[in-house]
Amino acid sequence: MIEFLRQTAQLPAESTQQAVGYPSLFLLVALGALVPVVPTGALVSSAAVVAFHQSSPFSLLVVFAVASAAAFLGDISLYWLGQRGVRSKNGSRWLRTIRDRAAPERLEQAQRKLDEHGAAVLVLSRLVPAGRIPVMLACLLGGMGLRRFARGDVPACLAWAATYQLIGILGGSLFPEPWQGVVAAVGLTLLISGGPAVWRRTRAWWAR
Repeated sequence: MIEFLRQTAQLPAESTQQAVGYPSLFLLVALGALVPVVPTGALVSSAAVVAFHQSSPFSLLVVFAVASAAAFLGDISLYWLGQRGVRSKNGSRWLRTIRDRAAPERLEQAQRKLDEHGAAVLVLSRLVPAGRIPVMLACLLGGMGLRRFARGDVPACLAWAATYQLIGILGGSLFPEPWQGVVAAVGLTLLISGGPAVWRRTRAWWAR
């Protein structure tokens, strides 16, 4: 794995990295937003590490734009599909997928926060690990329209992309080789995203 990252990070031409990397980043982030199983934060951090070591002054800006646009497209597509399921008598596969990934207690918490803060809670939901789906489901069940959801999701996607890009920049600045920064950024991202879930399971195990 480390050898693969080393070879990937040492591609001979930056133009090749950009031609392949930017479209791949867009597709993977959009897919990860639509099908919430891909660790999209780690993808953004890794891309930011590579961009940090490139000579183009606009590389980091392009990564930010691509990641935030892809996240927004994926969110809007998933919300639109969820709306179709809410309106359908028999629901839909996408709505069932969203429901299955939202624990009842987290859904209840998301509904309370949505009632208190409105669409602004979307920003926090994007930054909190596993927080996006319960809030999205609360918005669907609360009858929030697609336009209102989109207005709240724009700053959420921008804040999310900036946060994980900063993690990548940190990893890139600490290590001289891009592959080392990628390993550090991915590890930190997975720790941030998976840490709360591990902590909850540990507390539940000790409470038995």
